[in-house]
Amino acid sequence: QVPLVESGGGVVQAGGSLLLSCATSGRTFSTMDVGWFRQPPGKGREFVSVITRTSELTRYRDSVKGRFTISRDNAKTTVFLQMNSLKPEDTAVYYCGVNVNRSGNLFSAGSYDYWGQGTQVTVSS
Repeated sequence: QVPLVESGGGVVQAGGSLLLSCATSGRTFSTMDVGWFRQPPGKGREFVSVITRTSELTRYRDSVKGRFTISRDNAKTTVFLQMNSLKPEDTAVYYCGVNVNRSGNLFSAGSYDYWGQGTQVTVSS
Protein backbone atom coordinates (compact mmCIF):
# COMPACT_ATOMS: atom_id res chain seq x y z
CA GLN A 1 0.00 0.00 0.00
CA VAL A 2 1.09 3.55 -0.77
CA PRO A 3 -0.97 6.07 1.17
CA LEU A 4 -1.46 9.32 -0.71
CA VAL A 5 -3.03 12.52 0.59
CA GLU A 6 -3.94 15.42 -1.67
CA SER A 7 -4.40 18.92 -0.33
CA GLY A 8 -4.57 22.49 -1.53
CA GLY A 9 -7.89 22.51 -3.31
CA GLY A 10 -10.46 25.22 -2.83
CA VAL A 11 -12.63 27.84 -4.47
CA VAL A 12 -10.91 30.46 -6.59
CA GLN A 13 -11.97 33.03 -9.15
CA ALA A 14 -11.03 32.64 -12.79
CA GLY A 15 -7.47 33.78 -13.32
CA GLY A 16 -6.44 32.76 -9.83
CA SER A 17 -3.93 30.17 -8.65
CA LEU A 18 -3.81 27.13 -6.43
CA LEU A 19 -0.99 24.84 -5.35
CA LEU A 20 -1.98 21.21 -4.95
CA SER A 21 0.15 18.81 -2.94
CA CYS A 22 0.27 15.03 -2.98
CA ALA A 23 2.04 13.64 0.06
CA THR A 24 2.92 10.13 1.06
CA SER A 25 4.78 8.43 3.81
CA GLY A 26 6.05 5.69 1.53
CA ARG A 27 9.79 5.20 1.70
CA THR A 28 9.94 4.07 -1.94
CA PHE A 29 8.25 7.19 -3.28
CA SER A 30 11.36 8.23 -5.19
CA THR A 31 11.09 5.08 -7.31
CA MET A 32 7.57 5.83 -8.54
CA ASP A 33 6.11 7.90 -11.34
CA VAL A 34 3.33 10.20 -10.11
CA GLY A 35 0.39 11.50 -12.06
CA TRP A 36 -2.33 14.07 -11.48
CA PHE A 37 -5.77 13.35 -12.86
CA ARG A 38 -9.06 15.15 -12.50
CA GLN A 39 -12.71 14.27 -12.66
CA PRO A 40 -15.00 17.09 -13.76
CA PRO A 41 -18.66 16.93 -12.72
CA GLY A 42 -20.47 14.21 -14.64
CA LYS A 43 -17.34 13.08 -16.49
CA GLY A 44 -14.70 10.42 -16.20
CA ARG A 45 -11.22 10.76 -14.73
CA GLU A 46 -8.87 12.52 -17.16
CA PHE A 47 -5.13 12.94 -17.33
CA VAL A 48 -3.69 16.29 -16.23
CA SER A 49 0.05 15.83 -15.72
CA VAL A 50 2.74 13.29 -14.89
CA ILE A 51 6.25 13.42 -13.51
CA THR A 52 8.66 10.53 -13.61
CA ARG A 53 10.60 9.27 -10.64
CA THR A 54 13.63 11.56 -10.93
CA SER A 55 11.77 14.39 -12.66
CA GLU A 56 13.47 13.63 -15.97
CA LEU A 57 10.15 13.73 -17.77
CA THR A 58 7.01 15.80 -17.31
CA ARG A 59 3.91 15.87 -19.49
CA TYR A 60 0.69 17.85 -19.50
CA ARG A 61 -2.70 17.68 -21.14
CA ASP A 62 -2.91 20.28 -23.89
CA SER A 63 -5.47 22.47 -22.15
CA VAL A 64 -3.22 23.10 -19.12
CA LYS A 65 0.13 23.56 -20.86
CA GLY A 66 1.71 26.86 -19.92
CA ARG A 67 -0.62 27.24 -16.92
CA PHE A 68 0.14 24.19 -14.74
CA THR A 69 3.52 23.03 -13.49
CA ILE A 70 4.24 19.69 -11.87
CA SER A 71 7.22 19.15 -9.59
CA ARG A 72 8.35 16.80 -6.86
CA ASP A 73 10.47 16.79 -3.77
CA ASN A 74 11.54 13.23 -3.13
CA ALA A 75 13.14 14.12 0.19
CA LYS A 76 9.74 15.33 1.37
CA THR A 77 7.91 12.57 -0.56
CA THR A 78 5.60 15.17 -2.07
CA VAL A 79 4.51 16.05 -5.57
CA PHE A 80 3.12 19.49 -6.35
CA LEU A 81 0.84 20.85 -9.03
CA GLN A 82 1.04 24.61 -9.37
CA MET A 83 -2.07 25.80 -11.18
CA ASN A 84 -2.11 29.34 -12.54
CA SER A 85 -4.57 31.25 -14.71
CA LEU A 86 -7.33 28.91 -13.64
CA LYS A 87 -10.44 28.65 -15.78
CA PRO A 88 -13.96 27.49 -14.91
CA GLU A 89 -13.36 24.39 -17.03
CA ASP A 90 -10.59 23.38 -14.60
CA THR A 91 -13.29 22.72 -11.99
CA ALA A 92 -12.97 19.08 -10.90
CA VAL A 93 -11.88 16.76 -8.16
CA TYR A 94 -8.13 16.37 -8.53
CA TYR A 95 -6.44 13.07 -7.71
CA CYS A 96 -2.83 12.00 -7.55
CA GLY A 97 -1.81 8.46 -8.33
CA VAL A 98 1.40 6.45 -8.35
CA ASN A 99 2.62 4.01 -10.95
CA VAL A 100 4.76 1.63 -8.95
CA ASN A 101 6.40 -0.43 -11.68
CA ARG A 102 6.58 2.12 -14.51
CA SER A 103 4.30 -0.06 -16.57
CA GLY A 104 1.52 0.83 -18.94
CA ASN A 105 0.48 4.16 -20.36
CA LEU A 106 1.19 6.99 -17.93
CA PHE A 107 -1.57 9.05 -19.54
CA SER A 108 -4.15 6.43 -18.58
CA ALA A 109 -5.71 6.23 -15.12
CA GLY A 110 -5.75 2.45 -15.40
CA SER A 111 -1.95 2.33 -15.21
CA TYR A 112 -1.84 3.73 -11.68
CA ASP A 113 -1.73 1.45 -8.70
CA TYR A 114 -2.71 3.70 -5.80
CA TRP A 115 -4.76 6.88 -5.51
CA GLY A 116 -5.42 9.57 -2.97
CA GLN A 117 -8.90 10.61 -1.86
CA GLY A 118 -8.98 13.67 -4.09
CA THR A 119 -9.23 17.39 -3.50
CA GLN A 120 -11.96 19.63 -4.92
CA VAL A 121 -11.00 22.57 -7.12
CA THR A 122 -13.77 25.00 -8.02
CA VAL A 123 -13.11 27.94 -10.34
CA SER A 124 -15.81 30.55 -10.51
CA SER A 125 -16.31 32.79 -13.51
